Order: sequence, then structure tokens, then C-alpha cells
Amino acid sequence: MADCFENLIVQKLSLLVELNDPIDSKLYQKFDVKRGLRYSDGRGVLAGLTQIGDVVGYEVVEGQKVAVPGKLIYRGYNVEDLVRDTASQDEFGFEQTVYLLLFGDLPNKTQLEEFRSYLGGRRSLPDNFTEDMIMKAPSPDIMNKLARCVLASYSYDENPDDPAIPNVLKQCIDLVAKFSTFSAYAYQAKRRYYDKKSMYIHNPVSELSTAENFLRLIRSDKSYTKLEAEVLDLALILHAEHGGGNNSSFSIHVVSSADTDTYSAIAAAVGSLKGRRHGGANMMVMQMMDDIKANVKDWSNEAEIKEYLRKIVRKEAFDRTGLIYGQGHAVYTISDPRAILLRDKAAELAKEKDMMEEYGLYCAIERLAPEVFAEEKESDKQICTNVDFYSGFVYTMLNIPRELYTPIFAMSRIAGWAAHRIEEVIAGGRIYRPAYKNVLDPRTFVPMEGRK
Repeated sequence: MADCFENLIVQKLSLLVELNDPIDSKLYQKFDVKRGLRYSDGRGVLAGLTQIGDVVGYEVVEGQKVAVPGKLIYRGYNVEDLVRDTASQDEFGFEQTVYLLLFGDLPNKTQLEEFRSYLGGRRSLPDNFTEDMIMKAPSPDIMNKLARCVLASYSYDENPDDPAIPNVLKQCIDLVAKFSTFSAYAYQAKRRYYDKKSMYIHNPVSELSTAENFLRLIRSDKSYTKLEAEVLDLALILHAEHGGGNNSSFSIHVVSSADTDTYSAIAAAVGSLKGRRHGGANMMVMQMMDDIKANVKDWSNEAEIKEYLRKIVRKEAFDRTGLIYGQGHAVYTISDPRAILLRDKAAELAKEKDMMEEYGLYCAIERLAPEVFAEEKESDKQICTNVDFYSGFVYTMLNIPRELYTPIFAMSRIAGWAAHRIEEVIAGGRIYRPAYKNVLDPRTFVPMEGRK
């Protein structure tokens, strides 16, 4: 009875909030508000400067956006060159990517070996951390547990509030090293306490790469193939940084500008990334693909695929939003370089896993979705497949549970977050304080006895 009464009170209060806190959408136009810090054409409002990364999807010519093939830049280098170099050296590249983002230059062999050794030696968690901070308070959502692990790390740091760059750098590298362990152990705790399945806690191996260690930690038998680790390593490279304007990296700048500690800033970014409009986007892709696979009988029939995509856009199928998830991007127009690189590598894994038929379905949707949008919306707006479209499929082939998809994103993006944290501490100098205009007219106060 008490629960029912409480729910009724909450519902009434919620309705009161909705009734008294609406904002007329016309006011945003009247006061020229840049909603989401974006201009009307989708371009982001310039809020800062960075030397860490860049996302190129268009050029502005005489005030107009002109679409160009997408480029992702890390510290001035095209990420495609970084990926090609990794493949030519037959090694794992995420650690080199972290080094580049943090220190601003590509490492030589000696520097990279030293950095890999340092990272590997810091993957294990402090004494009793696993038991006290993960196992005693498991979470059904691993991202929330990841944020708690980050905040708890403050208590294990002898000098957590020192803003000196050497200290901040040490903190950031430590978090980069531990994020994969946090995520894997949080997943094991979730399996045990929420899924009622066996839990396996393996120790990290310092000599292994981040990708190898993560696959080892989440699997009961600790085994993986070289190709599996290579594909996961590529995904980590591609998700490590995406410019200072993406929501979670911007969160790092905003929170760091308040002169807070590293752990508070990184935890805020984790909270941002959890959102379905940000790091959780690939989950919507997977749900959509489940629906498509269930309703398209012949995955090789492009006419049938196209017709079902048309139903989705018309809000007649899937979640009735009219969105084909994994299509379109805020910056990329002609192509998302991350999606291309991941798609091409995914073909190798699909052959190994005997999943070429499903891979063909993904490729067909990538080709057909822009056509369907153009026809249904009667628009010449260019859209491209984004990385979220293929990342979930790759993780599925790696037999990684869906609840780990966004934590893997965080394991990678912590590299970019760390770089942006350091950049803000060094070069920021001013707390973020954008303006919000009050649009509620003054009201006459009514004493308690006069209220209805």
C-alpha cells in the first residue's frame, strides 16, 4: 500500500513539473539560442581550441558547408596512417595511440616498449579494491560501476588533488591502464549477482596488450585468437579520440575548468558516454539489426532489405522513430573513416567466424540506407554509415556481451579524455560559464494562506 501511494505521489509531482517547466520552441529561434551548442546547419559553436584531435567531414566555402570524405586526425596525423603502420609492424597499436595522444609525438621503439611496460605494470587493481569497490556493490549497468571505480580511485591516491602536470599525467596513465580491468571485473560481478552465472576473476598479464588482456579477463578459458585481438585493438584505436567537441570530451573540459580533481572529471565523462545519444548508440544499432534479421527473410535480397528499411523510415517498423541507427553523423558527411576501417577488418573476422552472410547484410544496409533516406525524405542531404553501425557487429563476432559495448568505448576513449584533461589544466585558464536566458515573466508572490 505504501509503495502504491508513493508511486502516485511521484506521478503527480512529475506531472506538475512537466506542466510548469515547458519552454516554447519558438523562443529558441527568437533569442537565437544555439541549442546543443550548434548552429542551425548542424555545425558546432566554437567553444575552445585543441591540439589533440580533429574530425573533418566538411569544409566551409563562402559560408556554405561543402561535404568532403571524412578524416580523423590524432595530433596532426591521419588515423589511417596510424592503422596502416600498426598492421605493417604486425603489432598492437592502441598503446602507441595512447602515447601519441598523451605526449603529442609518435614514440620510437624504445619509448614505446618502455611505455607498454609501464602501462602493463599498472593494470592490476590495488589490494582489496576488487572485493571492496566492485564485488560488494555490483551494478546491473557496468558504466555506472566504471564511474564508481574511477571515483573510488581517488581514495587510493596519496596525492589526489595536486593539479601539477606530472601528478595529473600519472593519474591519467594509471586510469588508462586500469579501465579494462575495471570493466572486466565489473562485468564478472554483474554475471554473478544479476545473471546468476559463474564469475571468473583472472589476473592481468603485464606483457599483453590492452586488447589481449581484456579478452583474457572476460573469458572463462582466457583464450583468444590473434585476429580477435587485432580486431579489438583496431576498435580501440578508432574510438580513442574524436575532437574536443564530442559530449564526453567536452564534459572533461567543462568539469576540469572548475579546477577539480582528475577522478571527478573522468567520472563525469563516463556518465556522459553512457548516454544512448553518445556511447550507447551501438546498442540501438544491435536492437535494430535484431529486428531486421527477424523480418527480412532473405538477407541477400537487396529489394527485400530496401523495402524493410523504407518501413523503418516511414515509422512503420522497429521502434517507430523513423531512424535507421548507425546512419548519419553530426560531422561526417560523405564517409566516416572509422566505419570504413572497421568494416574492412571485420570481413577477415567474419570469414574466420563463418558469418559472411550476416556481414553481407550489414554491407547491403550501408549501401541502401542513403538511397532510402533520399527517396523517402525527398532530400539531397548526404548521410554516411558511422562507426556505431559496425562496432556492435564486431563485438558480436568476438562473443562480447552487449553490456560491455559501451565500457569498451570508455576503455578506448579514456586516452582522449586524459589528453583533454591535461590540455585544459595547462591551457584552459577560465571556468566554462555559457549563458542561459530566463524566459519566465516575473510573478507576484502569494503567501501560504492565499494559495489554492
